[in-house]
Amino acid sequence: MKRGRAIIARTGLFRCAARTILTPKTTTLTTRRCFGASSSCHRQSLDPRSKLEPKEYLGKEIVDDYAILRDQYETPKNPIVLAHGLLGFAELKLAGSFLPSIHYWHGIKDALSRRKCEVITTTVPPSSSVEQRAAELARGIEFQAQGKSVNIIAHSMGGLDARYMISQLKPAGVRVKSLVTVATPHHGSTFADYLMDEIGPERLPNLYNVWERITGFETGAFNQLTKKYMTEDFNPKTPNDPEVRYFSYGAMVHDKPPLLSPFRLSHGIIHDIEGPNDGLVSVQSSQWGTYKGTLSGVNHLDLINWSNRFRFTWQKWMGRPPTFNAIAFYLDIADMLAKEGL
Repeated sequence: MKRGRAIIARTGLFRCAARTILTPKTTTLTTRRCFGASSSCHRQSLDPRSKLEPKEYLGKEIVDDYAILRDQYETPKNPIVLAHGLLGFAELKLAGSFLPSIHYWHGIKDALSRRKCEVITTTVPPSSSVEQRAAELARGIEFQAQGKSVNIIAHSMGGLDARYMISQLKPAGVRVKSLVTVATPHHGSTFADYLMDEIGPERLPNLYNVWERITGFETGAFNQLTKKYMTEDFNPKTPNDPEVRYFSYGAMVHDKPPLLSPFRLSHGIIHDIEGPNDGLVSVQSSQWGTYKGTLSGVNHLDLINWSNRFRFTWQKWMGRPPTFNAIAFYLDIADMLAKEGL
């Protein structure tokens, strides 16, 4: 494989399915804004949000509302389920009891629990299809909730799993009162389109085979994140449940990510076509149900408290203290759910 040869790419916690090793002809993004596929551009032009000015679809721009913890937060009456995204997990033990566990919801579950919230964390197959992930999500909630109604807070692809479970699976043992999605690609991702186009359909089977051999994970999730699949297949078949409250948040970074950032490539590709984004999911794609606002200066990993400590320390030295604290953000979501009577 030459131009289309792909390798498993490093994109923080959410390592993308693949990144193409480009030849000189394809290294300039400005010459491939539409990925050499007119259908990608055509699909984007059909999105009515693409005709809006940023201020019209950003909703409330949230700059420093969650910079610090408040003294008081209300507690929702129903348990909170935390649903992870692509390639995620609840708890990861790399060396048994010799090293501390790695938590996807870094510090978030503990903070909610300290505020008297009942918290359930679930684990679904990292890169399986939405259908498979949703089935595991249902099983996990049913086993842990024991018949209680729940509020689901989902990050990234976890929001799609939850929507499918609620709308399609309708598990008898799971009663969902609300779904809050955080940077979920409800309308697909331009970066997923880019990867599919660069790799090419003739090479995908081989790449998927390599992925499964190396990781042991299935690959059903990857082609389901394209804009075409989400807008033409998933969304029409997955309507909202009128008995469930739907809320969503998006996020965006302002400057081009630094050279070593896992989001440097993806941010630019998404920005050129979809506009403001958090490095993996655009603000436009994040919106579903009641849109609560756009977190400003926050990337996809900041949203689950996997922030780059060196970056934040440098900002403090430069007289620019961080304006986002993930713990404060999720405590505020719990507070909002409580005030909504959920």
